[in-house]
Amino acid sequence: MQSLDALLGGFANALQPVTLMWGFIGCFVGTLVGVLPGIGPALTIALLLPLTYHVPATSMFVMFAGIYYGAAYGGSTTSILLNTPGESASVVTALEGNKMARRGRAGQALATAAIGSFVAGTIGTLALTFVAPWVVEAALAFGPAEYFSLMVLSLVAVSAVLGNSMLRGLLSLAAGLLFGLIGVDLQTGQARFAFGKAELLDGIEVTVAAVGLFAVGEALYLAWQGRESKAGEVMKMSGSLWLSRSDLARSWKAWIRGALYGFPIGAMPAGGAELPTLLSYYTEKKLSRHPEEFGHGAIEGVAGPEAANNAAAAGVLMPLLTLGIPTSATAAIMLSAFQGYGIQTGPQLFSTQGSLVWTLIASLYIGNVILLVLNLPLVSLWVKLLRIPPPWLYAGIIVISTAGVYGAGNSVFNVALLYGFGLIGFVMRRFDFPAAPLIVGLILAPMAEQSMRQALTISQGDWSTFVSRPLSASLLAIAALLLLAPPLWRWLRNRPT
Repeated sequence: MQSLDALLGGFANALQPVTLMWGFIGCFVGTLVGVLPGIGPALTIALLLPLTYHVPATSMFVMFAGIYYGAAYGGSTTSILLNTPGESASVVTALEGNKMARRGRAGQALATAAIGSFVAGTIGTLALTFVAPWVVEAALAFGPAEYFSLMVLSLVAVSAVLGNSMLRGLLSLAAGLLFGLIGVDLQTGQARFAFGKAELLDGIEVTVAAVGLFAVGEALYLAWQGRESKAGEVMKMSGSLWLSRSDLARSWKAWIRGALYGFPIGAMPAGGAELPTLLSYYTEKKLSRHPEEFGHGAIEGVAGPEAANNAAAAGVLMPLLTLGIPTSATAAIMLSAFQGYGIQTGPQLFSTQGSLVWTLIASLYIGNVILLVLNLPLVSLWVKLLRIPPPWLYAGIIVISTAGVYGAGNSVFNVALLYGFGLIGFVMRRFDFPAAPLIVGLILAPMAEQSMRQALTISQGDWSTFVSRPLSASLLAIAALLLLAPPLWRWLRNRPT
């Protein structure tokens, strides 16, 4: 009942004209960047981080949430019409969606994707509303040792899951942890890794690093890649945007099943949106009464994965808000925005910033409706945007990044740091190193160090406190399992019989 009262208060704030305007802008921009190939929510939110110096926190996070949800919606357009997923979570949608478009059923594919996203997004937000307070109550029992172990688990999970190689993920994480230790040691007051630069005494600003890695680095990579690859064929809009009775009957169960996959897996430390979309696709393929259509444009193969994708987006927000743990690149950048406002995420967030949190959750319900209204009528506009010359996009990203970082602090040093991280981001993309573990390491390194030192202070320097406490030991055991299970499985599979 308390959650319901708090949610109603959140709706009262979210429906204020100014807050509603920011939500509408976020949904529009999110759909736009979801449609444009190669530009995702992580890059966009990173570009907009300098606005945190000028825009109130509530308005900013309502806009970020709109961008996050909107990008998940918009990604289906490129997957269906261009066969070019904007994000890895949209890959599965392209399998059947583009085949439907080639059969003259692009309208039905876009309709089931949009309505399924609305249904699953609403289900995921409902789960966030009523499950998050339970998670907060459980997390309040955590001490410093448990928090340190939870952060170790999160660091390992993100580095192990994001990217194609665990080793590359761990190397990226190690670099992030190293960058996160730059600055003045809060315990001793000594400068660490500052190299005599006064600008580094407060540590590396996460905003600069995130914009460099995700915006400048991505723009450089896309520009380099554009010299070697040609754009795909944009399919023409065809077919009705209204679902027939048969299409609706084949879609609605897939929407529900996709949502039930998406939210819980998205909320896990090693979840993400890729796994639930794959599980949803294979489930629909097994349960379909028309299995012969799979591979040739089955509508269930679009409905289920798109629903799972959007429900996972709501799931990712739960550990971010309740535990302060980012489980995706976008969540990591949103965490840096919270830190930019001086807001500490975690169990205390619901009590210290209750108005902000519940306004944000209420805006997710409203954003789902806005996105449904935006997506279907503006499909022709999104198709035209696919024809924007890529060099214009890359140049715009570089200019906006530079102006934003310089305008935020009037610091030439930060601009130099921006391009330094941009080059790092380009090299990482070029050689398939995931950037998200670096940002997560940069953000969580100081927090993990502080929790570790507090735990050791309480235990009078006894390191066994991390394994003698049952919950802390369990979290560390799961982290060890994530590290050791994949190579052990490969060894068992390849062992000669």
